[in-house]
Amino acid sequence: MTLQAANRLTAAETQLIDAYTNQIGSLPGDGAVLLQRDGLFDTLKRQGLPTRRVESFHYTDLKALLRALPADEISAVAEGVRPIVTNATVLAIRQGVAQDAGSLPEGLTVTAYRDSLKDGSAAPALTAYNSEDTIGRINGAFVRDGFSLEIADGAEIEELIELQSVHAAGHLHLRFPATFGKGAKATIVERHVGQSDSAALATVVADLTLGDGAEVTWVILQGEGDADSHLGQIRADLGPNAKFRLFIINAGGKLVRQEVHVKTTGEGSDFTLRAVNLLGGDTHTDVTMTLGHNVPHTTSTEIIRNIVFDRAKGVFQGMIRVAPDAQKTDARMACNTLLMSDDAEFSVKPELEIFADDVQCAHGATVTDIQKNHLYYLMSRGIPEKTARGLLINGFVAEIVEELEDEALVEALEEIITDWLEHHG
Repeated sequence: MTLQAANRLTAAETQLIDAYTNQIGSLPGDGAVLLQRDGLFDTLKRQGLPTRRVESFHYTDLKALLRALPADEISAVAEGVRPIVTNATVLAIRQGVAQDAGSLPEGLTVTAYRDSLKDGSAAPALTAYNSEDTIGRINGAFVRDGFSLEIADGAEIEELIELQSVHAAGHLHLRFPATFGKGAKATIVERHVGQSDSAALATVVADLTLGDGAEVTWVILQGEGDADSHLGQIRADLGPNAKFRLFIINAGGKLVRQEVHVKTTGEGSDFTLRAVNLLGGDTHTDVTMTLGHNVPHTTSTEIIRNIVFDRAKGVFQGMIRVAPDAQKTDARMACNTLLMSDDAEFSVKPELEIFADDVQCAHGATVTDIQKNHLYYLMSRGIPEKTARGLLINGFVAEIVEELEDEALVEALEEIITDWLEHHG
């Protein structure tokens, strides 16, 4: 790197370089893993953090938004939290370190991700998703732990599986590769909890492969601390007749970027995305999706609901690509936003690229405030204005959560949403 280029480095970029230099000797991995790490970081260092000039980061200028990072060595202690559902199987990560998995349901195999780093088997997967994959490069360079999951053919896991990451501060870099066998069924909650006012940088990559006829519900419950930056990415490959339902609840974090990259590789596969973004203060939250319909007879629906208070800013970018061979595709996408402040902002960029002629595709977006006649109706029946507003806002997002089939999980998520609204409303 030239001196001229170095002079353009932001504080965060300088700290990333210093952190990698300081940590490389202690990061787990054999020679093959180290080679992959170096390649990812060299590209990241050469390109720098993305600015508005990078199309997929046009509304999230990471170079400007990612400020000074936490120290790469922090002796923080994270305390355990109750599982989201009482009878859940909890796979716990404390301050970035995977804990003993304990007793597991039949058909589920779990190993600590650090083991696959140490023996080199993780090396082939430590790659960038595309040329603009900043999250994948940061995560691949720094990742230390996580969990690898394998659900056997025909296994129907009735217990909810909670990937519970709790941290107090510092750097957290995790991976969750998961393979779902033929006909497998499972519900996974990927939960992130920040417990400190001190800043943290968390990167998370989940890499999912769904076999023939697998049915998977994956819930991302992001509850980082007020000073935290959370950069998440989930990649999913859907085999024939696979059904993948992804629910995202963003209810925390100072800077959040959650990427969703899905591709259909088997006929009859179906993808559902439901997201609730709860934004307040001066936070910035971005959900960016790319969906590739690559084979015939596949379906997808995406519904994003956003509630934006104060000076918060939000983004939803959704790109659906329909390949020339993907006839009979049915793809529909909608983004609906409630702006609760004159200073609040939400940017929406839905896109369709269709190269097949026998398809049904649509997208739409709305931005509004609470309807005055709805508010008046409730207030005229003796309900105080603040309570009436809360009921209407809750109703706006409740139907998204209620699509989940697990009643206990629905109740837990509704309680989290209600608590957040009471605090910010």
